[in-house]
Amino acid sequence: MVSNDELNVPQEDLVQAWQQTLPERLHGGDQAEIMLDEADPNALRVHIRTAGHQMMEFDFAVRYVDSREIAIQLTDVERDGQTIDERGEIVQELIADYRRHLHETAQALHHYTHS
Repeated sequence: MVSNDELNVPQEDLVQAWQQTLPERLHGGDQAEIMLDEADPNALRVHIRTAGHQMMEFDFAVRYVDSREIAIQLTDVERDGQTIDERGEIVQELIADYRRHLHETAQALHHYTHS
């Protein structure tokens, strides 16, 4: 199903909205940084640092398929600054958790992105 429901929000405004909304959905102490994707005006780059002793960092590309739906791609996982294999069970659980938080953030911003 193809949608003609395009995203019509300036990318800088979208970054700001995500920067305000995503941290509310993360676990206490986790930190998120939202950046523009300069190659794609409908996409954002999301960098999440886990709280606690794990010292893990996750990078996601979040692309708006239309004004409501996002596609998420994991681009990197690091521990102590070193890229790690993301196939481990604990890492997979964290990835699933963060993907859910990204979808929740997009849902929370429907009023903003879907005009």
